[in-house]
Amino acid sequence: MSAILEHANITVTDPQGTAAWMADVFGWHTRWSGASIHNGVSLHVGGADSYLALYQPPTQPQAPGNSYTTRGGLNHLAVVVNDIKATEAAVVAAGFTPTNHADYEPGLRFYFRDSDGIEYEVVQYDD
Repeated sequence: MSAILEHANITVTDPQGTAAWMADVFGWHTRWSGASIHNGVSLHVGGADSYLALYQPPTQPQAPGNSYTTRGGLNHLAVVVNDIKATEAAVVAAGFTPTNHADYEPGLRFYFRDSDGIEYEVVQYDD
């Protein structure tokens, strides 16, 4: 048996703004948007086979604690890219700061946090 992760659902303050920078940085597109649970709004952004559900509650979401010390905390989301240098330039152009660069087996990586404090890992694997 095998399984494929189809989507993850995260709470953000501005789904449209988050989807816009994801389109610029990762080349993703909005697959769907509309009313959602608890009178909130959701927007699905991604590619043909997977996406992130960006959820905005009807009231301002609370700032997160340290995910690494919170049970069930989301520590980071990882995205595989073909051109890590071009992606890093797009991350900088979007106003985010790349950190923790590493050349490791089997590729390259860096991290950044978006305006909601969500950490992303960008990975390019050696061919």
